[in-house]
Amino acid sequence: MKTLKIGDLLARLPIIQGGMGVGISLSGLASAVANQGGVGVISSAGLGVIYREHSKDYNTASIWGLREELRKAREKTKGIIGVNVMVAMSNFADMVRTAIAEKADIIFSGAGMPLNLPSFLTKGSKTKLAPIVSSARAAKLICEKWLANYKYVPDAIVVEGPKAGGHLGYKPEQITDEHFSLERLLPEIVSEVRRFGTAHDTHIPVIAAGGIYTGEDIYRIMELGADGVQMGTRFVTTEECDASTEFKRSYIEASQQDIEIIQSPVGMPGRAIHNSFLERVKQGLKQPKSCPFNCIKTCDVTHSPYCIIMALYNAFKGNLSAGYAFAGVNAWRAEKIESVKELMTNLIDEFDRFSLKKQLAKLKK
Repeated sequence: MKTLKIGDLLARLPIIQGGMGVGISLSGLASAVANQGGVGVISSAGLGVIYREHSKDYNTASIWGLREELRKAREKTKGIIGVNVMVAMSNFADMVRTAIAEKADIIFSGAGMPLNLPSFLTKGSKTKLAPIVSSARAAKLICEKWLANYKYVPDAIVVEGPKAGGHLGYKPEQITDEHFSLERLLPEIVSEVRRFGTAHDTHIPVIAAGGIYTGEDIYRIMELGADGVQMGTRFVTTEECDASTEFKRSYIEASQQDIEIIQSPVGMPGRAIHNSFLERVKQGLKQPKSCPFNCIKTCDVTHSPYCIIMALYNAFKGNLSAGYAFAGVNAWRAEKIESVKELMTNLIDEFDRFSLKKQLAKLKK
């Protein structure tokens, strides 16, 4: 595997651990990945619930929680630590400002168009910015807007395909449409980004995400032009993952048929593991009386069958009867809980074996 260079950051392995909320990727998982040469990512989603003992105000608790998680990560690693901040979050601006103030190495931002992300950078800040997109059009728009409005070029761009876990930036009918597959989208986006980068004398690394599970997957997707990959689902069943054992076990015990597309209260489709809670939702789970946190801009309590942040928090803590686990399309393939070091070693071995196989096949021709 080649290294991944994002500005002056150099990851020994081209593997970014995807940000997973609520609480699934905090300082424990992120620092473990960074220590193995990848890019570890803390999710800022739901920190106000996780750290609500610090403050009854959701936003105040979120800011304190992000500072705490970044500081804990720094105590455990000298590697690259990033933060995922969703545009759809009501405290998006405060989470971005906090990540920059705490000197996070990089901010990944999707679930909307982060058109104003560079506006939060402060003088002397070294935090890199990487938007998450699902089309060449979105990549082009962000590049052009950032350059025109802020004289800033994205430090990297993440392309997330429809096989990812959690909220998806696709219409329901696009999720199974091959025209929107990562393999189809990636070359188009790479071409667009390369054209923009060449015109402005810079290289913008393109990171592929969504459904990448093995070292062979990494090899194949990098052959299509990706500079690196982002993986979330594969890291859930690691010892260092911050989720409860029950959450991790739900992956191991899931069948392929259990992985389903749901309609999230935030107005987007999402991919999750079917369970009794989601079954009750289908049968008409009672609506919440009020919104306790106002965490997502697009969540309408008058039409929501449940509070999504509490459902995800309950799952994170292991109470899956009152919540559910978001998961990528390959979550059912998980067989055991292993260390991040073991996982990274396996990914490298899988990559190398497939690379050798391809080289031998070429020699035979």
